[in-house]
Amino acid sequence: MESITPEASIESLLQPFIEGTDMFVTTIRIKPTNNIKIFLDADSGLDISKCASISRRLYHAIEDQGLYPDGNFSLEVSSHGVDEPLSSVRQYTKNIGRTVEVTPMEGDPVMGILKEVGEDQLVITVKGIKKAPATEVEIPFASIKSVVVQVVF
Repeated sequence: MESITPEASIESLLQPFIEGTDMFVTTIRIKPTNNIKIFLDADSGLDISKCASISRRLYHAIEDQGLYPDGNFSLEVSSHGVDEPLSSVRQYTKNIGRTVEVTPMEGDPVMGILKEVGEDQLVITVKGIKKAPATEVEIPFASIKSVVVQVVF
């Protein structure tokens, strides 16, 4: 018989609060000190009031389920940070048109505009050097270590 991980238990309690919305889970981390960190994202953006509402409701659900019988846990619900790597096709799709830095498993990072997301790869447009034209680079997901959206001023 398989045991359910603490992260899976938390995610199953969280799902009813985000069902029917454009919000989705990007990461759930639980530290040995029972500090639960949940990172959410949303297709239309995620503000602090949505995070606070989810946090309050989830906190009560965790207490009601008795996951931490002596109440020895802390909960943080926040938006997927700008410095956090993208973790799902849904996030890649949401960020089409933005500048990203792709770090491959091997080799140097590549910076460009996220142009397209396919089933097994993404396409970025890399700016040409000096007068050289921009080029499109196809990068298979299997060769990607991380993709981080860059804040451009």
